[in-house]
Amino acid sequence: MAQADAISILLVEDDEAARANIAAILTAAGMMVEQAIDGATGLNRAGGGSHDVIILDRMLPHLSGIDIVTRLRVAGVGAPVLMLSALGRSEHRVEGLESGVDDYLAKPFEPDELVARVRALWRRASRRSHEPVLLFGDLECHVKARTAFRQGRHLPLSPKEFELFRYLMEHAGEVVTREMLLRQVWKLSFDPQTNVVDVNVGRLRRKLEEGFAGPVLETVWGTGYRLIAAGAGSGAGSA
Repeated sequence: MAQADAISILLVEDDEAARANIAAILTAAGMMVEQAIDGATGLNRAGGGSHDVIILDRMLPHLSGIDIVTRLRVAGVGAPVLMLSALGRSEHRVEGLESGVDDYLAKPFEPDELVARVRALWRRASRRSHEPVLLFGDLECHVKARTAFRQGRHLPLSPKEFELFRYLMEHAGEVVTREMLLRQVWKLSFDPQTNVVDVNVGRLRRKLEEGFAGPVLETVWGTGYRLIAAGAGSGAGSA
């Protein structure tokens, strides 16, 4: 991982003027920027795993930004991704974040905010790299490899399910609220008035519990959710 003043960026943007402007902003902030002009080239370079942060435009030739990040996550590439898009409505943000994007910035944006978002993603990834495996009860979360296990059995989680699992593992034994999950997993500072959290928690619960002896994810009615050690349920309820 690079030093804070030499963060390595892969910028995938097909608009020449926008690409030059973004690269100039990042370079002025002391970052190293590699550029790609279409989705296919961006996917190829991102797959090398040598970048601290990947910045993707949503609408790209050949492969969209959504397609790129989906393929990267399936391939186990865990580099943080910031998606840029003129589509800034809540459903567009949710779709991007569901695909495995770490942050979403709507165009137009202020240069200072872009730099701050990139540095925040880099710091978050740096902290994760020092604790690559999270353990709780019979659960394992391999942060860098983006894989999950229970009793040594691999759990096939989607990119967003993994992010949800990782956050719950980081707060294992604690109650996390729906608002915390929207803010920290979906990067939304507002409620999009959808059941996206409940749906994903339900899917994650099934993958964590089906075929195993005891529950590990409980609903605390009126409050949120909590990971518990197998067999230690409090009777708070399940969804």
